[in-house]
Amino acid sequence: MIKLQKTKILIVEDDVIIAEYIEELLQEEDFSNIKIANTKEVAITEMASFLPDIILMDINLKGVHSGIELAKVKNSNATIIFITGQHDLALMEDALKTNPDAYLTKPLKRVDLLASINLAMYKKQAQMFQFKDGYDIISLDFNDIKYFIAEGNYVNIQTISKKYTIRKSLNTIAEELPSEIFKQTHRSYIVNTKKIQRVSTNSVFINGIEIPLSRTYAKQFK
Repeated sequence: MIKLQKTKILIVEDDVIIAEYIEELLQEEDFSNIKIANTKEVAITEMASFLPDIILMDINLKGVHSGIELAKVKNSNATIIFITGQHDLALMEDALKTNPDAYLTKPLKRVDLLASINLAMYKKQAQMFQFKDGYDIISLDFNDIKYFIAEGNYVNIQTISKKYTIRKSLNTIAEELPSEIFKQTHRSYIVNTKKIQRVSTNSVFINGIEIPLSRTYAKQFK
């Protein structure tokens, strides 16, 4: 389970009193990694630098429906929970097109806020690959993983930003991953199918990297 202390939450709310009230509720529940953005511009900066796990997003910022636009440019690993006023409910049809995890209406209730965040955390947990790195447990969002490659008794995990090496068999890893997203291309490779840019007779290509595609696994990519 994702630790509360490590869960990064960004509150995007132009009403300072409401934003601080939400922050206080979360701190009382042991969430400690919290930031507040009172404007669209600050929210964009925080999404890029803070990289929140969960964004509590007010639909209306300064009377403009910019929360919906912000949700479209969020950092890829973030889960959105919209916050709306009673008069904003008609906007939810547009907001739902951005695939939020949930939405809350003002005035916010503690039980609803915590229930939405806990649900988001459980869903997020189900979309992660976890492994031990020394004394730490690393959780990688599926969307950040490009491919796995077996080398001897180890497997290298190539992500968008870095490489990890773990002592585990490729077959064991395959059993831990959702087959609708990750598929084996070769006895030594498992790829994230969402990252594939091109497929040829003997290869798949991810970010210009050519990965072998053996005859045994080729049918999955037709």
